[in-house]
Amino acid sequence: MSASPSVSRCLSLMDEFEMLSNIRDHSIMVARTAQALLDGMHPGKVLPPRDLVIAGALLHDIAKTQCIKTSCDHTLVGSAICTELGYPEISDIVREHVILADFLVDRYKRGIFSAKEVVYYADKRVLHDQVVSLDIRLEYIIERYGSNNDIHHALIRKNFRRCQDLEGFLFAHIRYQPEELALQVSASPLPMG
Repeated sequence: MSASPSVSRCLSLMDEFEMLSNIRDHSIMVARTAQALLDGMHPGKVLPPRDLVIAGALLHDIAKTQCIKTSCDHTLVGSAICTELGYPEISDIVREHVILADFLVDRYKRGIFSAKEVVYYADKRVLHDQVVSLDIRLEYIIERYGSNNDIHHALIRKNFRRCQDLEGFLFAHIRYQPEELALQVSASPLPMG
């Protein structure tokens, strides 16, 4: 089984893995945000498969509830879950939704983005279940996960600088500006197939 799971299958998996309601709401908003990014791309761009992007966004935090309880790495555990379920492409998205392994400037300049990059960016724009700026999300991440540790803060800021760079590349190929993303998302409900 390598096809992407449907939205309804993803919602069932959220139930099966006992995803907390706030994490579920966040994941749904990340999926809507990712969809709005795809919808905003200039015509003629090579887009990643929509079903892969949406499923990856819906399942990016599939292990977060479990890892809150056990202090595990939700990207690695979630990736393993998706592999076991037979979704290797989703597994890759889940593993890299916090930190991208590669940053491919030449490809981005040409307007070519993978599902991993779209979900990574969409996740950084969603605080709880609201679309916010990268600056607001960065403040939250530092406060929540920075552990009052200068090294953690520096690593988080480095990752967000990369995300800011990705934002510039993405929006060079999108018909609206980053500050208009929340409005675009509000007009972009998920297909419930």
